[in-house]
Amino acid sequence: MGKCLSFMQWLGRNSPGTNGTTARYMATARLRIGPLAVAGNVLLAPMSGVTDRPFRRLVKRFGCGLVYSEMIAGAQMVRAHGETLRMSTNCADEAPMAVQLAGCEPEVMAQAARMNQDRGAALIDINMGCPVKKVVNSMAGSALMRDEDNAARIIEAVVKAVTIPVTLKMRMGWDHDSLNAPSLARRAEAVGIQLITIHGRTRQQLYSGAADWRFIRKVKDAVRVPVVGNGDVTTPEHAAELLRLSGADGVMIGRGAFGRPWFPAQVQHFLDTGKALAAPTETERCAVMLEHYEALLSHYGREPGVRIARKHLAWSVAGLNGANAFRVAVNCEADPNVVRAHIVRIFSGEFPAEHSNLKEAA
Repeated sequence: MGKCLSFMQWLGRNSPGTNGTTARYMATARLRIGPLAVAGNVLLAPMSGVTDRPFRRLVKRFGCGLVYSEMIAGAQMVRAHGETLRMSTNCADEAPMAVQLAGCEPEVMAQAARMNQDRGAALIDINMGCPVKKVVNSMAGSALMRDEDNAARIIEAVVKAVTIPVTLKMRMGWDHDSLNAPSLARRAEAVGIQLITIHGRTRQQLYSGAADWRFIRKVKDAVRVPVVGNGDVTTPEHAAELLRLSGADGVMIGRGAFGRPWFPAQVQHFLDTGKALAAPTETERCAVMLEHYEALLSHYGREPGVRIARKHLAWSVAGLNGANAFRVAVNCEADPNVVRAHIVRIFSGEFPAEHSNLKEAA
């Protein structure tokens, strides 16, 4: 794979320019979504409770050409629910940014799409892949794969409501007896969808088993618009293999980015050069983690920020000595100053395997 370039060497050579893009890495468009030219073909997936503004901004700064919001319920957006508006935020300063909407009513989804276009979204993504019971029971997410007629009505209504590109994310099908992603993709293309992302599992699989990257080729062969593959990409080599097996035009990174906001950039570098981009050192990871923590506190406020940060902190210390004790310690701690001290200690190798002051020692 060639000699590794250190993370900070790479980031220094590709530091953000005055226009908010990254000088060398972002120079060439690799993926076109209608009129939108995306720098690179590695995208950050929409993930509820994860891809909030602080996380997106980190991923974007490290070199990801397109980031997606958390899944937003179209009906809540229309009612201007405060938490939903914060999930969306003003998209202009994250350009280009995609907003993902979920819902089952064409006109409501269309209205929510218009609202996000007005807030600066570069594109609207329609969620027809979420397998969570609460979403499916409301006849949204992957439940729409069982009702292609309503799915097509929703897509058409959203496409007609906005002037920016509209994309679609879905799964292979509801189960292995109804692998209808290729047929739904054709219908989506016919009413104006300009990119399709396929997660290589059925709804009934949830996140179990292995993603079927070969199946994605069936969707790629069914349509002319770009197709992006998603599922189980946790190494740069996985991304290259997904593209080889599927013939897809790009890769969407989901859980592989947990605790690793630099990972999409590593994947893009590998796809572009065939060479590895070393992960940040522990000192660099500490600085990133502290920055992320401060951003979460600022975005959500102190008390909710402390709670929301816990999962990110847990993911970020994977592989470090004392990680389990660190997770227990921060999950018991409400004082941000103490949490900051814990972050510095674990990355300095000073966090004990057993933390004597744990509040839930039993």
